[in-house]
Formats: sequence, structure tokens, C-alpha cells
Amino acid sequence: MNQHLQNLINWVQDEHLDIAYISNPTNINYFSGFFQDPEERVTGLFVFPNQDPFLFTPALSIEEVKRSGWPFDVYGYLDHEDPFALIAGHIKDRNANPINWGIEKDDLPVYRFEAVMQQFPNATFPADASRYIERAKLIKSPDEIALLEAAGREADAAFAAGFAALHSGVTEQAVVAEIEYAMMKRGVMQMSFDTIVQAGANAANPHGGPELNKIESGQMVLFDLGTVHKGYISDSTRTVAFGPIDDKQKEIHAVCLEANLAAMDAARPGVTAAELDKIARDIITKAGYGEYFNHRLGHGIGTSTHEFPSIMEGNDLVLEPGMCFSIEPGIYIPGFAGVRIEDCVHITADGNEPFTHTTKELQTFTD
Repeated sequence: MNQHLQNLINWVQDEHLDIAYISNPTNINYFSGFFQDPEERVTGLFVFPNQDPFLFTPALSIEEVKRSGWPFDVYGYLDHEDPFALIAGHIKDRNANPINWGIEKDDLPVYRFEAVMQQFPNATFPADASRYIERAKLIKSPDEIALLEAAGREADAAFAAGFAALHSGVTEQAVVAEIEYAMMKRGVMQMSFDTIVQAGANAANPHGGPELNKIESGQMVLFDLGTVHKGYISDSTRTVAFGPIDDKQKEIHAVCLEANLAAMDAARPGVTAAELDKIARDIITKAGYGEYFNHRLGHGIGTSTHEFPSIMEGNDLVLEPGMCFSIEPGIYIPGFAGVRIEDCVHITADGNEPFTHTTKELQTFTD
């Protein structure tokens, strides 16, 4: 049994629960070693205080579960069957009347919650597994950090492929295609999120994405990308120049870089998340661009792209060794340009180490 699963069982015991139902596919993988996006089908991990856990999946996934190394029972269902009626039967084999449940309140859809209630009308839900899981994932082990470092090296390779694809008239989407094709040829079959390439004014939308927008000389180009390495994520952003850019574009890149470097220099045990956000934000505000930095400084990273904690104002969480998160100040001026510079780091005994190492200095590329 892996330590993550044992710790979950310990939590079930400590909370005096009869059962915990883990429904998020990424978290199922964290505890079981098996990952699948079930789409509209049902996959769940069911954990008990004093009985063996079991996985429940679509029948077509049972052999894949076995190949993953899962050492306990796995049960399946066919598409025409009622999954929650079958789940209830397997639960009752272990506990005829489980009353106290832990569920992922951030994840479990209402209709599946209602299906549980139909099978177990006396059930209560005193414990939020979502809150337990975010804390359980907060401090990464050396083995987890090694996987995040490997994912970071893949992200560095993805940047190199993207920079090499820049030329006049190429679309943002075409550059994305070149990045993802290059990664597939390296054996990386999954990006951690939809790869982002944005040029010129399009980059001023921090929640935007690549379009058929053509990249032209005189624009800055924002790359935000990452890969999945054995279940662990990379996430990094670089903004580069394509051809000569004007002084204002150079200035916002320089300010953003100063903010990134200052926050990375300050990230160490004992500093709070709010203090780190303020260090970067104050630099951007002092330069006159505060209104254009409109998101938190960072987010946790691990088996998910966005995990606990948020590095932001109001979060007094004290940084500790093993915490992993992004540092990503940005300046987004509508109609003009956008810059973001991001590294994910892990806190060490006396500072931090980034997972990606592509230079953050302003690079200029031409045809």
C-alpha cells in the first residue's frame, strides 16, 4: 500500500468515518496509482477505516486498473447498469449501514450525491475530503519533487520548440501545433493544460488562448505551457520579442521580470504567501502598472495544475520546505500587449529551486 493511501485511511479513522468516497480522477490517481478520465461514466475510490478499499470503474477499464498495480479489489459496471446500485452492494459487503461519510465537496456533482443518498438515506457527511486532500498534497516528498523536476525539463524543451517555430505570418495555433508535435516525438503524450501562445494585444487577455492571429515583427509573444510526467505537472510562462519591439514593451517586460526575480529571491521558509504576493505586486504598482496585474501571484502545483495554496493577498500561510507553487506576475495592457513570467518552485531548507530553467531575460527572435 502506498503512503498516500495509508494516510487517507488514517484520516478516515481519525475522523471516525465509516467510509470516504474519492471522486476526482486526479485524486484517485494520487491515492491508487490509477488514472483515467471517465468522462460521463463513474470511477470512484472507496476507503474504509478497517476494511480494504476498492476501486469502482467502467468494466472496460478493469484490466487497466490491474496493470496499474492496484493491489485491492476493483469492480466494474456495464453502460446499461446502475453504477450506484452496484457500488452500494460492494459497500454493504464491508459495512451494511455506513452513516458517516467523507466526500470531496469541491468535486462531487449534485446528481451523484443524490444517487448516494438514494442508496444510503441515513448517510451524513461530516467531513470534507477536499480539505483533507489539499493539505495532504501540500508538502511534496523528495520523490514527488523529482517527478516535478522531470516535468520541468520537458517544459524547457517545449519552450525551445516553440521559439524555433516563430516566423512572420505564422499563426499562434500553428506554433502550438509545433510545440505539441515536438513533445509527442519526445514521448510526452500529454500537456498539463491547453498550450497557450499569444502575440501582441492578444496576450493582454490573461485567460485567453491561441487564435488564428498571425504573429508579426514588433510583437511580444507569450508562451504558457506544461507537461504531465508520470502524473506530475509542469507549468511555466515566458514572454519573448519577435523582431524589434518598442520601449514600452521592453519596459513592461523588465518590470515583470524584476517582480518575478524579487519574489523568487524572497521565497523561503517563514515567509507568508501574502508577503510574497506583496513583494511582486509592490514592484509592479510602483512602476505604474498595478491596475494591469489582475490575478494572484501564484498557485500550488503537483498532480494538478492548480492546487492549494494560493499565493495571494490575505493568505497568511507560512511557507515550509516541500511546498510547490508558481510565481507568475503579469502585466496586461488591453489593446497593447501582455507579459507574464512564471516559474514553479519548491521551497527548500533555506530558499527555493525552480523546476524550469529557460532564461527569463528578454529574448528576441527573427525570421
